Amino acid sequence: MKFGMCNLSIVAVRREPSHRSEMVTQLLFGELFEITEKTDSWVKLKTIFDNYEGWLDEKQFMPLYYETFDKLSNFGTSITLDLVHVLTDNTRDVMIPVVLGSSLPHVANHTFYIEDGKYTYDGIVRPVKEEVTVDKIIENAFMYHDAPYLWGGRSPFGIDCSGFTQMTYKLSGINLMRDANQQATQGETIEFLSEAKPGDLAFFDNEEGNIIHTGIILPNSQIIHASGKVRVDTLDHEGIYNAQLKKYTHRLRIIKKII
Repeated sequence: MKFGMCNLSIVAVRREPSHRSEMVTQLLFGELFEITEKTDSWVKLKTIFDNYEGWLDEKQFMPLYYETFDKLSNFGTSITLDLVHVLTDNTRDVMIPVVLGSSLPHVANHTFYIEDGKYTYDGIVRPVKEEVTVDKIIENAFMYHDAPYLWGGRSPFGIDCSGFTQMTYKLSGINLMRDANQQATQGETIEFLSEAKPGDLAFFDNEEGNIIHTGIILPNSQIIHASGKVRVDTLDHEGIYNAQLKKYTHRLRIIKKII
């Protein structure tokens, strides 16, 4: 089997095949991937959602036959909107906590199936094909407000800057790539901050000119971003000004319109 699905709440994807290795991203329940390499106890994967690569412990996912993978890939997917809610694996009589932004395939009457397994979820879900609005993007962003910063994180219990922007847009059915420098290649470039609109993405660079940070522009010259935690700060043509620290923390490089 060369395909898999995350069947746990949140799973770490590592840079190398070791639990001591850096976590580069996370998988949430229902996210699919292709297996490209295997060691004794680890698999190298490429995610379907954002084509990201890394290593996953072979005990932390559900292997899928191609037929199942193909079916799940083409089903209408719904995104969970509860901060955290319990999903029931009826076949095994097991309850699984799933977090905001998890993926559920072809939910009908709170029920979905994966191979021989039957699952029920009575929380709030959103079909990915619903209309996207700027107001909804901003509402989604504030679902993560005060979430602690975690390198490689993608959940309300720990998230990094690009994980935050990616998940905010995922809740509205829009795919962003995983890292800030990758996301900066997407969308339409906005030349001046005065032309930017709420919901646009702002990107920030370091002394070497590399994109290292991103956030979502809000009304009234503000930005919401993950820095220490998901927080709201002031944004101007220089960058992000943190009033608490009384200094600029990030230098503005580019603005992109995604929707």
